Parts: sequence; C-alpha cells; structure tokens
Amino acid sequence: MARIYYDEDADLGLLEGKTIGVIGYGSQGHAHALNLHDSGLRVAVGLYPGSPSWEKAQDDGLQVGSVVDVARDADVIMMLVPDQVQRQVYEDHVAPHIGGKTLMFAHGFNVHFNQIQAPEDVDVTMIAPKGPGHLVRREYTNGIGVPALVAVHQDASESALQVALAYGKGIGSTRAGILQTTFLEETETDLFGEQVILCGGITSLIKAAYETLVEAGYQPESAYFETFHELKLIVDLLYEGGMEYMRYSISDTAEFGDYTRGPRVIDDSVKDRMREILGEIRNGQFAQEWIAENQAGRPRFLALRRLNAEHPVEEVGKEVRAMMAWLGQS
Repeated sequence: MARIYYDEDADLGLLEGKTIGVIGYGSQGHAHALNLHDSGLRVAVGLYPGSPSWEKAQDDGLQVGSVVDVARDADVIMMLVPDQVQRQVYEDHVAPHIGGKTLMFAHGFNVHFNQIQAPEDVDVTMIAPKGPGHLVRREYTNGIGVPALVAVHQDASESALQVALAYGKGIGSTRAGILQTTFLEETETDLFGEQVILCGGITSLIKAAYETLVEAGYQPESAYFETFHELKLIVDLLYEGGMEYMRYSISDTAEFGDYTRGPRVIDDSVKDRMREILGEIRNGQFAQEWIAENQAGRPRFLALRRLNAEHPVEEVGKEVRAMMAWLGQS
C-alpha cells in the first residue's frame, strides 16, 4: 500500500526564509504560487518578459520577475510551464543557476524521459496535485485541500522528501493526503489514464456512439443528449460514491444494460490494445513521438486538433449547449 502523508508529517518551517520560484502562472502555477504565499512563504513567479500573466500575478500580490532572475534568486524552483517547453526553459534560463538547489515538478515527463537532467548536487522532487489548478486554489481557500503525489528522483541533501512535503503542505495537499510514488509510476500511469480513459478513451467512445445513432437515423440533437450531455451526470455519481453509488442512482433497466452490454463494448480486445498503449508509454515510444512532433513544429498535432474541432458532435453540441443558460456560470 502507498504511504500517505498528512499535515502532521510535514514541517512548513523547512521553507521559512527560503524563496520559492514558481516558473509559470497558468492553471497550476497560479494556484501553487497563491497558496504558498497565503501559507506565509516567500514566493516569486518567473515569467518571460511581455507575458500576459505578468500583470495578473502582480495584481494578485505576488513578486514577479524573469525566469532567469527568479531561478537565480530562488532556493526552490518549481517548473510549471507546459511539458513541451519545459526542457528549453530549463536549459536556457534555469540550468545556469540550479546548482545546490531544489528542482521540483508537478509531472514527471521530462525527468523520467531524460529531457531534463539536473546536476548531482540538486534535489529533484515532485508534488503533483490530483486536480486542476482552479480546484487546488479553491479547496485551499475553503480550508480543505486536493490530494497530491510526492516523489523523489534525486536526494542530494538527504532531506529532499521532507522539503517536498513542506511544499505540499504549503499548497494545502497534506490536509487531504499526499501519496508517495516515483517519477516512473506517476508519469506512466498519468499518460496511460489520459490516453485510454480520461481524454482519448472517452472522446473516442463518445464520437463512436454519437455516429452510430446518427447513422441509424436518429436526430443529432437526441444523439448528443444521450451520448455526450448526460455523461457528466454519470461521472459526478462515480466521482461522489464509486460504481456502486452510480448504479444505486440509476434505473434498474440502466443497471442491467450496464452489466450485460458494457463488457461487449469494452471487451478483452480493448484491454489488449490498452496493454499495447501502455507498452508504448513504458518503452518511450510515445514520448519520442511527442518530442519529435514538437521539434517539427507540431503539424500532425495541429491538424488533429482542427479535425476534431470540426467533428459534427462538436457543432451540434454548441447548438444544444446554447439552450442551457446555466452553463459557464460560477
């Protein structure tokens, strides 16, 4: 079983008097920086000159500087720019100032796949909240917290885990619990989940189900409601109480269809393909493909983004969602 750390296992004092440099001010960056600041820690946000986030971070009451300046002055550096630019940002702006410091990540991709290799005198750790940045911020302000993962890749100081847990406490995650893992496990399971269920799996299932109904002559709007719109209702039930609670909340008819028809759609052949995808993640094939795609200017990625945005279910979805005045309201 995984080791789980809570508030009493973490000492915020390990970060007192230190400067934490948060590189990036996007979804995770703004949440980490604000939560650390509100925990009484010294935070500086590193951005490129002219970044649209520069003024926003300043308006939020945070110290802001260039990535080079923040990396030079910080004792702990958290990399929260996108995976595809992380290596360049690190090599150009952070690496010259990293000696003897703590280098942190919220996802292990670049470390696990050897895109970023810190010197031996650097602690390399991870705190990965299991939720989007807006949730990390909201739950912190609510006095709760979002669970996170912690991992240590390099422990030069022999206190890397303790410092990482202090950081996790600073963003509120020890309130909920921080599970100990490794960079390998976090990276490979995260990519797998995204590809076969959370993003790739579910969107492909939606499109296939929608197309099946429309091709059989049903109205596109009806197909959208049944294969897309109602998904949130089921996911919310699963999120709140697991499969048993979801099945308790639906009709017996739906439950019987769940048991008898679901395994015909997601059968052993699907699991075989899942194993293939996991193998591509573990042997580095997917990472190499994604790195090469970015080096080439992302032509395939951008073409796929455009094609998927033009799928009929997206067009119908815009029309149907316009009927729902409550969507987009906080």
